[in-house]
Order: sequence, then C-alpha cells, then structure tokens
Amino acid sequence: MKIGVLFREYKYMEEFKLERNEFIELNDLMKLTGMCESGGMAKTMITEGKVMVDGKIELRRRCKIRAGQIVTVEDRNVRVV
Repeated sequence: MKIGVLFREYKYMEEFKLERNEFIELNDLMKLTGMCESGGMAKTMITEGKVMVDGKIELRRRCKIRAGQIVTVEDRNVRVV
C-alpha cells in the first residue's frame, strides 16, 4: 500500500514558541493558538482527520509536536519554534 503525502506551499505561517519545553501535545497546541475553542473540539477535529502535521494527517491527539514541525488546520499554519 502506498501512502501519499500532501505537500503545499505555505503562504502565511504563524509561529508558536516552545519556551523551555521539548514538545507540546497537539491538542494543547491547538487550544493555545486558538485553532479550536476547547479540548473537546480539538479531539473531534483530530479524530475526523482535519489536522495535519508536516503535511500528513495526524490522528493522535496527544502527538508530541517539536520545534520545526508545522501544524495545519484548514487554512491556518503554525510552525513550532
């Protein structure tokens, strides 16, 4: 089975600083950046396949997002730095 990866040109990119942490969980990042209004909404969006990490659909809500990764929800792109 071959799995394709969606590559796109990012026209607008927001940045999220990790501060002193090594990673942030995907659902927490979505809440803190305003990509969703609540943790329940984040969970639903992730489960429905509406969230991409580095161009691939991510279905794990507690996926560890590290510096350099890009999270995309609809037309919003957030790069973790």
